[in-house]
Amino acid sequence: MKSKNKKFLYKLVITAMMTAVAALLMMPVFEIAIPIMPPYIKFDFSDFPALFVGITAGPVYGVFVCLVKNLIHIPLGSTGGIGEIANFAIGAVYVLTASLIHLKMKNRKGIILGGVAGSFTMAAIAYPVNLFIVYPAYTRIYFGGSVQGVIDTYSVLLPWIKSLPQALLIFNTPFNIVKGLIITFVAFLAYLPLQPVLQKLEQKFK
Repeated sequence: MKSKNKKFLYKLVITAMMTAVAALLMMPVFEIAIPIMPPYIKFDFSDFPALFVGITAGPVYGVFVCLVKNLIHIPLGSTGGIGEIANFAIGAVYVLTASLIHLKMKNRKGIILGGVAGSFTMAAIAYPVNLFIVYPAYTRIYFGGSVQGVIDTYSVLLPWIKSLPQALLIFNTPFNIVKGLIITFVAFLAYLPLQPVLQKLEQKFK
């Protein structure tokens, strides 16, 4: 088998393995409810395998993990696919940004810089995606078309919240930044311990 084909197969194996892990981490049992957020917004670590693939196999493979894990999760979710659309959009931006920067700086510093940039980029993209796509759809399906129903889920937590843009800016934007930074930190810690495992796996395709 040609070297290029072996390398592609190696990346494919990593992608498949990490996609399975990402789908598992996205299961409801692994989702973490955040007391300071509405109940339909939960934290999970499923973007870590996607980031891991992005920095080891390449950005496209990382985004692929984001896509497949959300497709697998749709039947298990409670938002009719809306949450999965949001998760894919913001997760893909995070992984793509972080892994592209890591391509230029292939070390732990590259993970930190890429992850920080990805976290803020993710939060910036999530705001219009949520405001113009995700929440309007969520409002029609679960609140009879009344945006006030969504706003009420936020005003329970902070009574002076009066509009959806305000809610997204105060709650969702910081949440996405912190989520990205936590996953970046996990990737930073895991980078060196996982290197021997990757090297052994790579040897099998040489």
